[in-house]
Amino acid sequence: MKLILVAGARPNFMKIASIIHAIHKDGKNIEYVLVHTGQHYDKLLSDNFFEDLKIPTPHYNLHVGSGSHAIQTAEIMKAFEEVLLTETPDLVLVVGDVNSTMACTLTAKKMNIQVAHVEAGIRSFDNTMPEEINRMVTDSIADYFFTTTEIANTNLLNHGAKAEQIYLVGNTMIDTLCDNLHQLVEPEIVKPYTNEEYIVLTLHRPSNVDDETVLYQSLLKIASAVNGRPIIFPVHPRTQAKLKAFDLPKNIILSESLRYLEFIYLIKNAWLVITDSGGIQEETTYLSIPCITLRPNTERPETVTLGTNTLAKLDDDSVEKLIHSIQHGTYKKGSNIPLWDGKTGSRIVSELKTIFNNH
Repeated sequence: MKLILVAGARPNFMKIASIIHAIHKDGKNIEYVLVHTGQHYDKLLSDNFFEDLKIPTPHYNLHVGSGSHAIQTAEIMKAFEEVLLTETPDLVLVVGDVNSTMACTLTAKKMNIQVAHVEAGIRSFDNTMPEEINRMVTDSIADYFFTTTEIANTNLLNHGAKAEQIYLVGNTMIDTLCDNLHQLVEPEIVKPYTNEEYIVLTLHRPSNVDDETVLYQSLLKIASAVNGRPIIFPVHPRTQAKLKAFDLPKNIILSESLRYLEFIYLIKNAWLVITDSGGIQEETTYLSIPCITLRPNTERPETVTLGTNTLAKLDDDSVEKLIHSIQHGTYKKGSNIPLWDGKTGSRIVSELKTIFNNH
């Protein structure tokens, strides 16, 4: 069986890593080709990154770069078609919900190549999110669905998928987290604050960072709400440039993007994480770290109903109330989510072997 594994952005490699490890361990007769579409350029996607995750440098880097959603999708499809013509795989495996996920699925299906979607069925039910469109399109035409929770299974069934196409396997992001907890690296930025209750802040969604005034006012409110605790804010260079025009509160410490092993160290030892990211909601839940997500919705509702995550808005007093509950020990503790146990990659490879043997 010949697989093409597709990654378009840094988080995709974290989702694919455990699948690659499982293929190396148990995937007899499975050959894979790793394709990086280059959708997101990230200087941290260097040799150190692949060494940290213990995965090979991609066999193909399509270098499609940035652009509008339409341009980027078209460039990915054009370049990926050439890979498919060269490699002639039995199956294309895509992960997550970036433009590359949708574009490579469309390309493969138009060439009558089967597609498996890892992290299928998650939904925010917010069609203003480009990721939601990518999820819906991918899941409408993929052949096999590897899901993280029963909620995702239900979403797929409600939208016409057949039960025999769905495999509840767990969360590969948690696999990668588990695999690396023994080798985390303390980043320099946190060393002055290791004996303090510090907060980690990450913001990247356009609604939170594109308007400079909104971003600045949000930071002022968060800085005030945490009662002087240090806030470590790994920030994208584009956002960092906007902030240079403002005098930030002294307890906000800006940082460049961190290596994976450094960033997980930061989260694991945090008093609180405030974010608008999807993946961080999962990691904080596994690590039992309180998480406040600055969004009106989430495609990972299990992190709210079972985990340590809570949705909140900055235009009311919900953030302050949540921080008060953490400070006084009344914030929810969270619980384990079924199959988020570090063994998802192995389950996926086992199911892939069954799929291949049945065809």
